[in-house]
Amino acid sequence: FLPAVAAARAQVEQEPLAQTAEGRGIIINCSHPNIKATEFIYWYRLYPGRGPELLVSTTKGSKDLPGKAGQLRVPADRRWSALWLSGPRRGDAAVYYCALGD
Repeated sequence: FLPAVAAARAQVEQEPLAQTAEGRGIIINCSHPNIKATEFIYWYRLYPGRGPELLVSTTKGSKDLPGKAGQLRVPADRRWSALWLSGPRRGDAAVYYCALGD
């Protein structure tokens, strides 16, 4: 689980809490202003009592989530990323983490 270790050194910051109604899209933001050129951006989902699940990773641009569930957006300067969940359901209620790693 190397990306989480890298995240501790990379000064990744996220909003402490984000909530939405079922079926209503939500954007979860992550700031990583000191990202290195070689680092990937990872987003994980963590359900209670389970290990982290990798949702998506990229170096830049936009990348769709599996099953058209949303999209990861990363601007050209890579100083932040935004995870968009297009129509979350109760089963998507979890802790979402961003991390950086090679």
